[in-house]
Amino acid sequence: MKFREIEKVLLKDGWKLKNVKGSHYQYIHPTKNGKITIPRHTGDIDPRTVRSILEQAGL
Repeated sequence: MKFREIEKVLLKDGWKLKNVKGSHYQYIHPTKNGKITIPRHTGDIDPRTVRSILEQAGL
């Protein structure tokens, strides 16, 4: 999965961009606890990382 695909899923679920540090984008949700960090690199993100991001987002 690419960065844009993951970002699209998170934005559709209500996550909002909070901060950018280098190539890492951090998102927060108005009702869910915590924050999600997504690396923005060229190419696909490792499937294990994608799985972890989606678990943290509660998806």
